[in-house]
Amino acid sequence: MFEQYAGYVLGLLPRLGVAEADVDDVAQEVFVAIHGNLASFQGRSSLKTWICGICLRKAHGQRRSAARRGARLAALHREPAVVHDAEARLLEAEQAALLEQGLRQLSLAQRTVFVLYEVQELSMAEVAEAVGCPRFTAYTRLHSARRKMRLFFERARAQGRYA
Repeated sequence: MFEQYAGYVLGLLPRLGVAEADVDDVAQEVFVAIHGNLASFQGRSSLKTWICGICLRKAHGQRRSAARRGARLAALHREPAVVHDAEARLLEAEQAALLEQGLRQLSLAQRTVFVLYEVQELSMAEVAEAVGCPRFTAYTRLHSARRKMRLFFERARAQGRYA
């Protein structure tokens, strides 16, 4: 189970707002929860959706703990793809940083739906189930998130930060 879903969990947690320094610890909590609850998994959703729900709950718990400690959440982290050209790597890193800035402009609910649907490519039914809201609500959040991201990139382009 770990080998199959480690990359998914480690990629999803930062996008859900888990501080980079806490990702490994929260991922461990996720896999402990998976191990402890796998027998109760009833198959009403896909295993990936079920794991996503665990990630959401653990990420929420970590953010609450961080807030109580007064810690600032680290920026969302996205590993750039392997690129061999230094200029291309720099451009990709700048684009990733810009995307992270845009994601931080979204509310937590919008960011969660946007990341699960657009980045993790879950179906809207899976997204709605994972976040525990009606499908229409998830679509509304996605629409708002897309609009805010579009405006963010339009402003960035006007400022010359994005081509």
